[in-house]
Amino acid sequence: MNLLKTFHYAYVIIFCCCLIMGVIIGLVMSCAGIYYVPVSNELGVSKADFGLYMTFVYAFSFFMLSVAGRMMDRFSVRWILTLSSAMIGLTYLAMSQFSHIWQFYISGGVLGIALSFLLYLSYPVLINRWFISGIGFYIGLCSAASGIGGVLFNLLIGHYIEIYGWRTAYLISGLLILVVVTPLLGFLLRDYPADKDLNPYGKTNIINKKPETGIMYHTAIQSKAFYLIFLFAFLMIAVSTLNLFIPAYVISIGYSLKQSTQAASSIMLGVTLGKIILGYLNDKSVILGIFLSISLGILGLVILILSKDIVEMMLTGAFLFGWAYAGVTVETAILVRSVFGSKDYAKIFSHISISLALGGTIMSGAWGYLAETIGFKILLGVGISCLLLSGILGGHALSYKNSKSTDS
Repeated sequence: MNLLKTFHYAYVIIFCCCLIMGVIIGLVMSCAGIYYVPVSNELGVSKADFGLYMTFVYAFSFFMLSVAGRMMDRFSVRWILTLSSAMIGLTYLAMSQFSHIWQFYISGGVLGIALSFLLYLSYPVLINRWFISGIGFYIGLCSAASGIGGVLFNLLIGHYIEIYGWRTAYLISGLLILVVVTPLLGFLLRDYPADKDLNPYGKTNIINKKPETGIMYHTAIQSKAFYLIFLFAFLMIAVSTLNLFIPAYVISIGYSLKQSTQAASSIMLGVTLGKIILGYLNDKSVILGIFLSISLGILGLVILILSKDIVEMMLTGAFLFGWAYAGVTVETAILVRSVFGSKDYAKIFSHISISLALGGTIMSGAWGYLAETIGFKILLGVGISCLLLSGILGGHALSYKNSKSTDS
């Protein structure tokens, strides 16, 4: 009975966010790289040409995000996310039957529309509505679910690809999303604490539908801090999309397909632990979170460059690189809230997220063609430079906290 009295429905919201990130994002984004070699080989195209479908994913998210934040405010988040989940599941079922590269490009556009809600806005918006305290930790926890899903599904889906082929892997993934995740989201999600006659978690006074602290959207987008965070997010997502090509890099320096999937899982393990720890640290110090994410990511890329013939070294580098990947969602979401507050969070964050989609649009395809031109090792060096610059930009943006740009 005491447990029932202390239980808050916000924890159910966290469970739903973890389902979205762990299963949907874990399958669609974290496992994307392990399909590159088998699918491109069967279709008779280069890995760069096949990987271009991810450019369509990010591009359609980019265009959709300009209105997605307003849609999340105007319509039911519960049903937007449920329908988006169904779109992903059906698309994956269709991908299991594709035989031409242009079909993957079309599917990338459909995935991008759905992911604009599921990947970029779902858990930041819902946590902002349902929690007053511990926001950094819960953002890190939900975001970390994609890493947990990545660790498990890279190994599982990699096994299915190896034994049954990539078509069966896409089919199983689509069924899991459509039959398990989608119904649970429709049944469990709620838009606001007031829908359950509750206050946000951590608040004990009068029930409010929306938090009121922070600055207005129109003020935020005119501030220098907004553009600094925009560029920070762009560079971070650009580096994170290197993840798509690290399995191919690992194979190119002499490792097996199995070891490349182990590298992908090591990245996701770094993502998982990184997001949880970064979320916790950001509740204490945002600048510390940025520093840790950037520095460990750089160290990981350096180790990957030097890791030929030493599999343990390669896996360690992949794990540490995962911390930079973790910083994309955790640090961007926390920076926006820390600098601008929660009043117009959905609108502000949706426009910052445009940079995430834009960076993914450009670099998810560009890295592949660059790798064919300048080689993987130079490519990883470019990633190191991007991380250094993003750290400088993030720290500078944080200096605007409590300045005139954050007046309510």
